[in-house]
Amino acid sequence: MIERLWNKNFILIFFSNLLMAFSFNLLMPTIPIYLTEVLQTPASQVGIVLSSYSLAVLFIRPFSGYFVDTLPRKPLYLLAFSAFSLVFFGYLFAATVVLLVLVRFVHGITWGLTTVTGNTIAIDVIPSSRRGEGVGYFGLTLNIAMAIAPIVGTILYERWGFAALIYGCLSSSALGVIIASRIKPVPRPVRVHVPVSLDRFILIKGIPAGISFIFCAFPYGMLVSYVVLYGKEIAISMPTLFFVFLALGIGTSRLISGRLVDRGYMHPLIGGAMIALAFSLVLLSTVHEVVVFDLSAYLIGIAYGTMVPAFQYLVVALAPASMRGTANSTYLVSFDIGVSLGMLFGGFMASAYSLSAAYLLGAASVVFSFFLYCFKVRPHFNRNKLKLE
Repeated sequence: MIERLWNKNFILIFFSNLLMAFSFNLLMPTIPIYLTEVLQTPASQVGIVLSSYSLAVLFIRPFSGYFVDTLPRKPLYLLAFSAFSLVFFGYLFAATVVLLVLVRFVHGITWGLTTVTGNTIAIDVIPSSRRGEGVGYFGLTLNIAMAIAPIVGTILYERWGFAALIYGCLSSSALGVIIASRIKPVPRPVRVHVPVSLDRFILIKGIPAGISFIFCAFPYGMLVSYVVLYGKEIAISMPTLFFVFLALGIGTSRLISGRLVDRGYMHPLIGGAMIALAFSLVLLSTVHEVVVFDLSAYLIGIAYGTMVPAFQYLVVALAPASMRGTANSTYLVSFDIGVSLGMLFGGFMASAYSLSAAYLLGAASVVFSFFLYCFKVRPHFNRNKLKLE
């Protein structure tokens, strides 16, 4: 008998996460504009404001896993989600760069804790026999938000101003909290008396997979930060369409790949996605035509849409249910590190060589990850995987 995936709890966590991601992506494209046009912030300081968010997320991720595994998950989720929503008010009063850095840092901490908790609750309520499929669908919340929210946010900002945009973010997030309050997660034993040790913050068995995932997330940091600039450099009309095709590719793959993971094809899917990603990055960096530019975005989306939930499934399968939060934070920390390094090295490569060279470096990074996965991660997983809970 096939267990029901779209049960009440999964529907609720799906839409609460969608609304949280929507509120987050409403704000993302307009913050740099607000800084430069309204606050007259120098370009050198814009990066400081933006990066403070990423630093906060990296700081809180490992601790998030510990909290999720030692505290009741639903109350923690509601507390973190509510705090995430309330921080939006801070943007209305942050009239200096220093205050914005502070607000962004606090927002990053609440986002990091909320996403780890939400991902863990989602996995709790997904039937174990359909976990790969469920993780893939759950990940669509971020892709839907990424494709739609920036457009809505830009319209709100241009027509009604920054305050209206913030109230829009707050409304979306608050509705997400209300929906989340209706979730009845599967009861799990809470480990109250847990000794503080390294494996409570990082899943030791998940480190090989995490390292491999870092090298795959590395080019993603280059893409989200510099691909529009790259498109303008190579005379591509409407380079922002890259993200639309990227989201379409991710959505397409996630409708299919999760089911294949559940049927035992995880290793071929991850390996195939790595090969496709490396090929697409080479294509993007060498053929400067609009059709190829958009096609490569779609192929990159398919590669990441296949790879990301499969890696999450892999890391979670190495952890008992009592350490599921730690497993999720390990997976997310790996992604954050890879993206941050991609942003850093992408800027260096762009100034020292070219963005084409940067994306070739990204392709080389993925090829290295492929061999690391084949000769280290896959054997390690096969020796240490646990029975699904």
